Amino acid sequence: MNKYKSRSEVPDKYKWDLSDFYKDDKDYEVSYNKTKKEVEELKKYVGCTKDSAKLYEFLKFDIEVQNEVENLYIYAYLKDDEELGIAKNIDRKNKATILYSEYITNVSFFEPELIELSKEDFNKLFDNKDLLEFKFVLEELYKGKEHTLSEKEEIIINELTTAMNNYEDISSNLLNNENDYGTVKIDGEDTVITSTNLRKLLKNKDQNIRKEVFKKYKDVLAMHAGTSASLLDSYVKANNTNSKIHKFKDAWDAKLFNNHMSKKAYDALTSAVENNVDVLQKYYRVFKETLGLKELHQYDLGLDLTSSDRKYTIEEANDLIREVVKPLGEEYISCYNKIIDNHYIDYCEYKGKCSGGYSASTTDHDSRILLSFNDDLDSVSTIAHECGHNVHHQFVMKYNKMQYREVTKLVAEVVSLTNECLLSSYLAEHGKTKEEKLSGINNILNVFLSNLFGAVREGKMEREFYDYSLEGNALTKDYMNNLDQKSLEKYYGKEVIIDENGNTGWIRRSHYYMNYYLFDYSFCISVASANVAKILSGDKKALDNYIKFISLGSDIYPLDAFKVLGFDLEDSKVYEDAIKYFDSLIDEFVKISKEK
Repeated sequence: MNKYKSRSEVPDKYKWDLSDFYKDDKDYEVSYNKTKKEVEELKKYVGCTKDSAKLYEFLKFDIEVQNEVENLYIYAYLKDDEELGIAKNIDRKNKATILYSEYITNVSFFEPELIELSKEDFNKLFDNKDLLEFKFVLEELYKGKEHTLSEKEEIIINELTTAMNNYEDISSNLLNNENDYGTVKIDGEDTVITSTNLRKLLKNKDQNIRKEVFKKYKDVLAMHAGTSASLLDSYVKANNTNSKIHKFKDAWDAKLFNNHMSKKAYDALTSAVENNVDVLQKYYRVFKETLGLKELHQYDLGLDLTSSDRKYTIEEANDLIREVVKPLGEEYISCYNKIIDNHYIDYCEYKGKCSGGYSASTTDHDSRILLSFNDDLDSVSTIAHECGHNVHHQFVMKYNKMQYREVTKLVAEVVSLTNECLLSSYLAEHGKTKEEKLSGINNILNVFLSNLFGAVREGKMEREFYDYSLEGNALTKDYMNNLDQKSLEKYYGKEVIIDENGNTGWIRRSHYYMNYYLFDYSFCISVASANVAKILSGDKKALDNYIKFISLGSDIYPLDAFKVLGFDLEDSKVYEDAIKYFDSLIDEFVKISKEK
């Protein structure tokens, strides 16, 4: 993979194509101005809950306007992430954000009006059969009666929230654009250390290079830890305050209510993982022994357990994933090909591009995928993961009306992690060499490390620092560093040495600005790993149920959606089985490693 200094150097075939959103800046502006007028027109529907025909007209128009606002915002978001810090991109995103706020303000009359209806009057609305297609939506709003304020109060809260909710953007810009992490000399050349290439650099076989990169990166994080703590503290306080204003106990209570999830499911997950950290520590022992390290440091954890130096071109990665997803059927493969053929992925890294990987979609557009492709299996796995989100959205769009196309993140992560499990299983089974087989096992071990053990560890931290904030305390850099330190000590045990400033990982965790999102990965890897085993065993019912699962819209609650696959998230057995599977993978890795 070539190294690119800027976006202008990246070949077009490796950039995403956003033209089906808007052809050019002029097209964007035309749509923006049109949508801005339509946002204003929403005001004329005040009082529509008194007339079922008017209500239906409002709901249909609202969906159209919301979709247009969403398209404008997502497009602006994607363009900004291409090149952070560009004035034109910042202005576009700011205008789109303001428009979205105006939209929220202009429809804020509706929910208070709806919940003012008596139960009898609410039920009478559905005498108008047209409204039945919106019944689930309206019932969900009506259930939130006790948590909805007056129209004026909701408008004030929305405008304040929009004006102040830039914590994640500031953090991202600091991490990915403004921070200077220095350079490291590799093969006689100076390589700039960035958030996007950090993982690749920490895979370097030279321990001195890994140590230098880790230290330089972490030293800069530590230097700005006070600022990062202040941003997180402000976000947490705002989130808790907003939740309390809406008559929830706190943000956690609001999360459970809005996701229709039970505390029992989260507690079962957390307990299962924390009661089995010895299995994680077993992995670290095998890791150290396999790599022949006298001591295992944090800066060593980015290494691959395998000795394979296999590099993948982007084309090879996509061909491999086509093979990987074949067990999911022709319709699924067709959706995957659509991603590649229509240039939905932005692959390459360069300074100024937003780091990480994501899939961002709108109600009527297939998602666009941002990556930092580094030639390795981890990058291939990331493509498989994010393409899972894209294909999922394609199914959801095909089988659901517009008002039911926004599925919860909790459900969405099953599909992305299913692809990663399939990738690893494929390599473990079809690898022509021992190294290829071990690479497959190593990849799925890494998926578990991040999505089960890592996500629960950091999710538990999130619950703790929210509680700490609720007690009236400030989230200072010292508090956050100490919290991270204690958490790492519990999970690492005696197996991993925590290096200087190694307790600043919380600074890079963008998920902390996503309101308890981390646990979603843990639920989903547990379900995905078990379900993949069923599908690969030839269980046609499991495959049929999976296709049914990814076709579900938002008019079914997560706990019920998982039951379509045959899993009860409140049963700790789901997570204990996942950990047992992880343990068995460790043993299988050791066994194959010893083969000649």
